[in-house]
Amino acid sequence: MKRFRRHGHDSQRDKLKQELYQFNKTVEHGFPHQPSALGYSPDLDLLAIGTRSGAIKLYGAPGVEFMGLHDENATVTQVHFLPHQLELVTLLDDNSLHMWTLRAHQGVSELLEVGRFTLTGPPGAPPSVTRVTTVLAHSSGELLLLGTEGGHVFVVEVPGFRELEERNISVEDVQARIPEEYAPRRNLECVEALQEKPLNPRQVLIGYGRGLMVLWDLDRQCAIQYFLGTQQLESVWWMEDGEHILSSHSDGSYCSWSTTDGDVQSQPEKQDTPYGSFPCKAISKVLQFPTKQGPPFLILSGGMPRASYGDRHCISVIHSKTHIALDFTSRIIDFFVIREGEQHTGDPSALVVLVEEELVVVDLQTEGWPVIQMPYLVPLHCSAITCSHHVSSIPLKLWERILAAGDLQNTHYSNKPWPINGGQNLAPEPPQRDLLLTGHEDGTVRFWDASGVCLYPMYKLSTAGVFHTDADPNDNLNQGAEGEWPPFRKVGCFDPYSDDPRLGIQKIHLCKYSGYLTVAGTAGQILVLELNDEMAEQVVSATVVDLLQGQDGFRWKGHARLDVQEEPVSFPPGFQPFALVQCQPPAVVTAIALHSEWKLVAFGTSHGFGIYDYQQKNVALARCTLNPSDQLAMEGPLSRVKSIKKSLRQSFRRIRRSRVSMRKHQTTNAAKLQEINARLEAEALQEMELAPVQRRIEARSSDDSFTGLVRTLYFADSFITDSAHNTPSLWAGTNGGAVFAYMLRLPPVERRMDDPVTAHQAKEIQLMHRAPVVGLVVLDGRGVPLPEPLEVAHDLARSPDMLASHHLLVISEEQFKLFTLPKVSTKTKLKLTAIDGSRVRRVGVALFGSSRVEDYGENSLVVLTNQGELHVISLPAIKMQVHHPCIRREDVSGIASCVFTKHGQGFYLISPSEFERFSLSARWLVEPRSLVELPDKSTLDPSKARLRDDGRGYDGRGVSDNEVLQEIQKSLEGDGGQMGHGDNNIKIPQANILSNGD
Repeated sequence: MKRFRRHGHDSQRDKLKQELYQFNKTVEHGFPHQPSALGYSPDLDLLAIGTRSGAIKLYGAPGVEFMGLHDENATVTQVHFLPHQLELVTLLDDNSLHMWTLRAHQGVSELLEVGRFTLTGPPGAPPSVTRVTTVLAHSSGELLLLGTEGGHVFVVEVPGFRELEERNISVEDVQARIPEEYAPRRNLECVEALQEKPLNPRQVLIGYGRGLMVLWDLDRQCAIQYFLGTQQLESVWWMEDGEHILSSHSDGSYCSWSTTDGDVQSQPEKQDTPYGSFPCKAISKVLQFPTKQGPPFLILSGGMPRASYGDRHCISVIHSKTHIALDFTSRIIDFFVIREGEQHTGDPSALVVLVEEELVVVDLQTEGWPVIQMPYLVPLHCSAITCSHHVSSIPLKLWERILAAGDLQNTHYSNKPWPINGGQNLAPEPPQRDLLLTGHEDGTVRFWDASGVCLYPMYKLSTAGVFHTDADPNDNLNQGAEGEWPPFRKVGCFDPYSDDPRLGIQKIHLCKYSGYLTVAGTAGQILVLELNDEMAEQVVSATVVDLLQGQDGFRWKGHARLDVQEEPVSFPPGFQPFALVQCQPPAVVTAIALHSEWKLVAFGTSHGFGIYDYQQKNVALARCTLNPSDQLAMEGPLSRVKSIKKSLRQSFRRIRRSRVSMRKHQTTNAAKLQEINARLEAEALQEMELAPVQRRIEARSSDDSFTGLVRTLYFADSFITDSAHNTPSLWAGTNGGAVFAYMLRLPPVERRMDDPVTAHQAKEIQLMHRAPVVGLVVLDGRGVPLPEPLEVAHDLARSPDMLASHHLLVISEEQFKLFTLPKVSTKTKLKLTAIDGSRVRRVGVALFGSSRVEDYGENSLVVLTNQGELHVISLPAIKMQVHHPCIRREDVSGIASCVFTKHGQGFYLISPSEFERFSLSARWLVEPRSLVELPDKSTLDPSKARLRDDGRGYDGRGVSDNEVLQEIQKSLEGDGGQMGHGDNNIKIPQANILSNGD
């Protein structure tokens, strides 16, 4: 047949494909998974975060984002920006150092790795001699000082990574002048801290693990002063005057030392343990900043009483008479303070804290020190994400109403603007307003602005208030009571614990034209909500739907349904529930569909499906899809009532609550307390024995017992009984390859509230291969998918062609099959299983616009398989157009989380806290485009002067971008052996350009 192929037509189609389809991973939204290091450049006003997987991410003004990935899959332990330059250095846990630069290319900056270096010690030396523990990027921008486990300090010239052996500081040189009576002199341990002296960058303070601190002169190559601390050292901090030093220690104390009291100091001027005389945890970091008017800010992490609060993650802020212990819900990685003024030497304005699960920025200039709302890096996983839903092209009025409702929820945030604003965002304004809705384990739905590079939080909806749950509204054990010591204040929004897993949101559908929203949960609950700009108090009564329809021999063994509040519930402005459907048995809702023009909601579980008329608030249809072999569907394996984790959490919460209440009432009856604790712990063990295991929803093959599980629901106005009359209909596809079609009779508008909606079964299709049906689409006479409800009424879509015949496209896990309507005869099909056993996991319809011709576009089917591959299939021809690998086949949760947009983009979870954004469209692309430049030389601090080449003085010049790039190129060409890459290093930009998401 090849000789009959029309080559001209094929080449023309290939050219058109290039104009329509182009695959890119564009940006990562959310909070980096497992952060391990934090850096900040006051000059560039950029924040850097390193992760355990070897990623390095830079953030500036909203929209300014960069990402790089080390070739080594090693943890980034430290990040340091070189002062007054566009470079930064990362240290990995494999002891390698890496140089990165922000280089402008065609008007846009790119983050490139330009060199790497590993310290090499003398032959036969133990690894600890060169194991780097701390890094100091000298203010000259020309030197790195590397402290090691063995107590040595190595001096390395940058950007060429050339070790200056003659300037190294050996531990023997330091020990030479230590008094004999100083006990730890023989073993100083590792270098814990390196700090440059303010006003005199030629002097550096070296802090050793056993407590010794040494002030070292880089020019004279000798020690100037010794501070003989005896407690294990954690960190050091220079006061601005250069005359006082703060040191923090492992016993929960910090000390103040003077540099004007002689060469050797055996005792500090002042020693303080902020949280009492009982054993305390280490103060891992201490900072102090002066203020123009009044006392300084003292900020320290850790130091909590070990026995009572050793499990808390705290940073204490002390200013004048105000003392607050900021209490975080996850481990503190690092923190820094942003100061006012062009040279960042004014009063402290914001405290930036990186913890394991979120970034928190505290406003230090507003009374009460409120948190500043994040424009990016928002933790998507405050509660675990259970589902997501994308809505494109939101009308302006709906957008503004959602924003207004969200603003009312944000009154506890500071009014100060976001303090990190480095770089310029050059990305074009988004052409439309897009929403991403995420459902969470705690019963909340979060609305995100997904129009551009930043995924910005707009509004949060909570469904828990409709139900009685195990949550105690006063159960906030982290919030300090009046007069409590330490003075805890809970900060951050990360809270991974759900008081009742039945609240988890499983399905979401929003109609952007009517403002109706429906959400479905784990315990068979379906809520219908509408947007209200005013607060309302109302009772939400449940309509129970029996999906078993009287079938005998089935007994539900899963969790119970949620109990609905019987008294009126107060709902804040925003989306407010007005109708509730409760499926019986209360199994996970596996599919929903909303038709706001007909005022109908369809829902499906593992037992059947139904239709709810939310205008009349009654059930129009309930259909059981169970087969006699579906006994497993009655055992509730999709979501069990409790998990061991929840049982333990509830029991220990009761234990802690009991202890807190007893402490408040000053009860001293120890025997009674022990008896209560023993009883509660016995209850916990009993609950553990009875608690079944919670399992995830997974797509199941046709050989299991879940053939009745409803996978997809679809409303359509089409030809279902004859080719002359189109009627409303509902189509349902199941896990066993069955498709049910119901004809709906809607009363006329004037009788809509009086006459019931009726449903009659019109068709039933059974696929021969019995593969699960994952999608249904009806194509009109032009081969175009039917428009969304109300889309035509708002003049945003053409009316469907009702003259020519319609077609039904059934997408199963294994093939795409096109049927004619109303006869339901096969017209064409495309099998997918022939390709490496691929099975369809996610499917969506998208409009692909041409990148060359403004008004040309094609509707296509976008498919994600269990192999992690994306396929684009043409409509109505059902032919494969392009396919691209996207997600690792082992990443089952990433594949299950994928959601497509209406314009050929998509999102999937690459970690519990991050969405990867991708695009298959050549026209529509959302990606960062940023430019970072050095600030004006006049704004640089003249005291941070540049070292001359001989290292003995200053010449006061700033360092220009061109000079730095010339030095990098010169060092790369001349010192290839030192760099580890040879002469190819300068070509890394081509081979190692890491646009976000690669």
